[in-house]
Amino acid sequence: MTAVGVAGQSAEQDFSSRLLESSQTLSYDPMTEIDWDGPLPEDQYGLSPEWSTLYGTPLWDELTEQQRITLTRHEVCSMMSTGIWFEMILQQMILRDQYVKNPANSEFQFALTEIADECRHSIMFARICQKLEVPAYLPSKLVVELARGFKTLATGEVAYGGTLVAEEVLDVVQRDFMRDDRVLDVVQTSSKIHVVEESRHMKFAREEIKEHIKGKSKLQRHFSAALIAVVAYVIVSSLVSPKVYDSIGMNRKRAMDAVANNEHRKSLMRNGCAGLMEFLDEAGLLTRPAIALYKRVHMI
Repeated sequence: MTAVGVAGQSAEQDFSSRLLESSQTLSYDPMTEIDWDGPLPEDQYGLSPEWSTLYGTPLWDELTEQQRITLTRHEVCSMMSTGIWFEMILQQMILRDQYVKNPANSEFQFALTEIADECRHSIMFARICQKLEVPAYLPSKLVVELARGFKTLATGEVAYGGTLVAEEVLDVVQRDFMRDDRVLDVVQTSSKIHVVEESRHMKFAREEIKEHIKGKSKLQRHFSAALIAVVAYVIVSSLVSPKVYDSIGMNRKRAMDAVANNEHRKSLMRNGCAGLMEFLDEAGLLTRPAIALYKRVHMI
């Protein structure tokens, strides 16, 4: 092995070691951090109302305050259900990537730490949906079946790129939820836990993408860029299920038309995803076809 190769591996190990140390000093146990027996005040939202899919539309103005609160509670649980679904995909991809690798390496150990974090997050989200008495909002059957193929076949920068876009999108919205006193305490606290712990996961994913993309041909990069953009498109499109509008007795088609024309939410998404797009561009993963997909879900 060349001196450059050894140095590269050493730097990667040092980076993973720092993430491991961070996980040991700044981690949370949702079972004790969240007040699971606390009340759910009737006047508190499920998420920051500005992040509701209908906020800023004439349809939002027509809703009563209680309908808005109910809608946001169903929307946040839809996001959490989607988060659980993708975290299960993520765990399988990481396990496959670390299969029979050296357990003495910090990278291997942090990868398993991330899986443990994701398990806790999924249980946390599941318990919140249960407490709010909101049904599971799952992606469409087509998306679920396509995801089976993705989690089985995706490797390298595609696997970690898909992971990164999912985590970044949730991070964008939850940073607002965790600071918003209008939002239910269980959502505020869970958002804080997720933001803090996912920040390490995002750093890890970015480093893995950089490592895996090295030496790839232009054709390989373009192919990876397109696949990551497809994953981003599917995740963002699946965050809030159309079924949430049925929960407050709305006309689903009218609601979906309002969402499609909601310039306020589109602007929030573009601003929130600016850092992610900058990273993908620097990594050579922001190609024209990829940009076209990101634009369709207003990430750019």
